[in-house]
Amino acid sequence: MIGLAVLSLPTILLALDMSVLYMALPHLGADLGASSVQQLWIIDIYGFMIAGLLVTMGSIGDRIGRRKLLLIGAAAFAAASVLAAYSSSAEMLIAARALLGIAGATLMPSTLSLLTHMFKDPKQQAMAIGVWMGCFMAGTMLGPVIGGAMLEFFWWGSVFLLGVPVTVLLLLIAPRTLPEYRNPDAGRTDLPSVALSLAGVLPLIYGLKEISREGLGAPAVLAVVAGVVFGLLFVRRQRTLAEPLLNLRLFRHRTFSSAVVITSFSGFLSGSYLFVYMYLQLVEGLSPLRAALWMLPAALATLISLQLGPLLAQRLRPAHVMAGGLTIVAIGYYVITHVGGSDGLGLLVGGLIAVAAGIGPASALSAGLVMGSVPQESAGAAAAVNETSMEMGVATGVAVIGMVGMSVYRDRIGETMPSGLPADVAETARESAAGAATAVQQLGGTAAAELNEAANNALAGALGATAWASLAIVLALAVVALAALRHVPPTGTETPQSPSAEDTPPQSPSAEDTPPVEPVAAGTQKVGAATGTEGVPTAAQP
Repeated sequence: MIGLAVLSLPTILLALDMSVLYMALPHLGADLGASSVQQLWIIDIYGFMIAGLLVTMGSIGDRIGRRKLLLIGAAAFAAASVLAAYSSSAEMLIAARALLGIAGATLMPSTLSLLTHMFKDPKQQAMAIGVWMGCFMAGTMLGPVIGGAMLEFFWWGSVFLLGVPVTVLLLLIAPRTLPEYRNPDAGRTDLPSVALSLAGVLPLIYGLKEISREGLGAPAVLAVVAGVVFGLLFVRRQRTLAEPLLNLRLFRHRTFSSAVVITSFSGFLSGSYLFVYMYLQLVEGLSPLRAALWMLPAALATLISLQLGPLLAQRLRPAHVMAGGLTIVAIGYYVITHVGGSDGLGLLVGGLIAVAAGIGPASALSAGLVMGSVPQESAGAAAAVNETSMEMGVATGVAVIGMVGMSVYRDRIGETMPSGLPADVAETARESAAGAATAVQQLGGTAAAELNEAANNALAGALGATAWASLAIVLALAVVALAALRHVPPTGTETPQSPSAEDTPPQSPSAEDTPPVEPVAAGTQKVGAATGTEGVPTAAQP
C-alpha cells in the first residue's frame, strides 16, 4: 500500500499542474505582460510536450529501468517547477512549462508500468489502477479549487511550487519502497523514431487545438495533415526495425487494441466540458472558483465509480460492466440535453454526476485491460500508448465537439439576436458566448437584456448539441465493448479455453523457434513477449 501511495503522488501532481494554471493565468498574464498568444502557449506547451514524448519515455523506461526514469523525471519536475514559479518573462515561463512537460512525460508511463509490476494478482492490479486513475481525476478536479484558494493569499508562482514538496517526498521514499524493473533484452533507443514520434504528435495536437479555437483555418489543417504524414512514417519505420521504439505487434491483440480505442474515445468526450464551464460562468453567473466547486460532486462520483468498476468486474465480465457504465453516461448526457437558457443548474449538475458515475468503470477497466494484455517487458510502452490515446482523444474531442457546439451557437444566436444592434457588437456576440457577454456589458438597457437572453439560449442549445454528440459516441462505445471484449472473463477467473486466432500472441522476430503457446484463460494471455513467458496468466506469475 505504501508503494501505491508513492506512485499516486506524481499522478496527483501532474493532474494539478494541468488544471491549476487556469486560475493563475490572469494574474501571471498581467504581471509578466504576456500577450494572448503567449498565454495560450503557457497553457498548451505543457500538454504538447507530454503527449509528444509519452511513447518515447515509456520505451526508455523499459530500457533503462522504470524506477530510475521516475526518479529522474521527478527531480527534473521539481527544478522546472521552481523555474516556472520565479519566471521573470512570458518567454521564460513558456520554456519552463516545456521542461515541465518533458519531465511529466516520464512520470505517467513509469507510475502505471511500475504499478502493474508490483500488483501481479489481477484483482489487486485492477483495484490499484482504479486508485491510480482516481488520484489523477482528483487532481484534475481539485486544481482550480486549490489554485483559487492559493491565489487568495499568495502570488501566482505559488501554484507551481505545489509540485516541489511532492517531488521531494517522492525522491525520498521511492528508492526504499518501489521495485526496479526493466527489459533485460531491450536494445538502444532509435533516435529517428523519437523524432518521427514528436513530428507526428505535436503538429497533430496543435492543429486540433487551433481548429477548436479558430475553426478550419489553413495553418491548423496543414498542421493536422503534417502530423498524420509523420505519424504514418513513424508506423512504417516501426515495422522495419528489429527493436522498434513502439512494438506495433501489441495492436494485433484484440483486447489491447479494443481497450485503447475505448480509452481514446472516452477522452473524446472531454470536448463537451468546454461548454459546461461556459454555461456555469456565463449563464449561471458563477465565478471560476464557484464553477469548479459545483463540479466537485461529479468528481466524487468518478472517484467512487473508479473503485466500483473493478469490484463488479470480479463477478461480471468487464464488457458488461463497461457497457452498463456507458449506458449510465448516455442517460446523463440525455439529461444535459434538456438544460435550458435559465434555471438549468440542477439538471446540469445531475447529468454530470451520472456521466461521471458511468465513465469511471470504463476508464479503469480499459486501462487495466491494456496493461493486463502485455508482458512486463512492454509495460512501459503499453502505459505510454494508453496515455497517448487519452491525450489524442481529448484533443480531437475538443476540436470536433467544440466545432459542433460553436456552429450551433452561431446559428441559434444569429436567428434570435435583437435587430438594430451596431454591426461590430453583433459580430462580437456572434463570434462566441464570451463575446456576447462583453457586448451585453457595453450595451445596457433593453437591447442588453434581449441579447443576453438570446446568448444564453444559444449557449444552452450548443451545450445540448454537444451532449447529443457525446451520447451517440457513448452508445457506440458500449457496442464496441460488448462486441470486442465479450471474450474477457471476470477479473481473476481462469476458465480454460483456446484463444481465438485474433488473440494469439504474435511471434517476435527473435522467437522463431519458441514452442507454441499453451491455451490459457481468455483475457489473460500476454502479447509480444520474446522471453518464452507469453500466455502465462497474470495470477500464476511468481
